[in-house]
Amino acid sequence: MATLLDFALMGGVFVGNTLIAAVMTRFFRIQLHTQWGTVVYTALLVPVVLTITTIVTFSLGVGVNLGSAGAVIGLMIGLPTILGATIDVLYVPAPEEYELPDTTG
Repeated sequence: MATLLDFALMGGVFVGNTLIAAVMTRFFRIQLHTQWGTVVYTALLVPVVLTITTIVTFSLGVGVNLGSAGAVIGLMIGLPTILGATIDVLYVPAPEEYELPDTTG
C-alpha cells in the first residue's frame, strides 16, 4: 500500500529530474554553437542521466510501484525531459541575450 510519503518522495524525484533536464539543456545551449547540436545532445544525453537518477532513487525504495516499466519511463524520464527542455527554451532568456563584460587579459 502506497503512503502519502511515497507519493511525495516520488514527486520530489520527478521535480529533481525536471530540474536536471532544465540545467542540462541550458548547459548545452550555452556551450554548443549550433541549434541542432543542442537538440541532439538534449535528446540523447538527458534521458541517460535521468535513467541513472531514477534507477538509483527507486533502488533506494523511493516512490511507488507504477505497474510497468513503460509507466516509469514515461513519468520519470520522458515527461521531465520534455518539461525541462520546455522550461529552459520558453521561460529562460536565450544565452545570446545576456551582456557579458569584457575581460582583460
